Amino acid sequence: MSRLKRLQNIDGLIETLQIVLKSQCSLSESDVNLLNDAVAKLNRLRTKKGLTDKHYQMEIADIVELITKFLI
Repeated sequence: MSRLKRLQNIDGLIETLQIVLKSQCSLSESDVNLLNDAVAKLNRLRTKKGLTDKHYQMEIADIVELITKFLI
């Protein structure tokens, strides 16, 4: 996947998570923390350069795990 496509996907996910954070006032503190951690990891991932596909997938797996904890 090209770097530009990765950045677009990361930006889209960050934007979506921020919309959830802003529009759901009934979120618990742990839910907000999970989503904020996911956004922080996405922002860090956005600035990393030279990641291989394997490293990128590992980082994304960590972020998906956080989002899954939020959804369950």
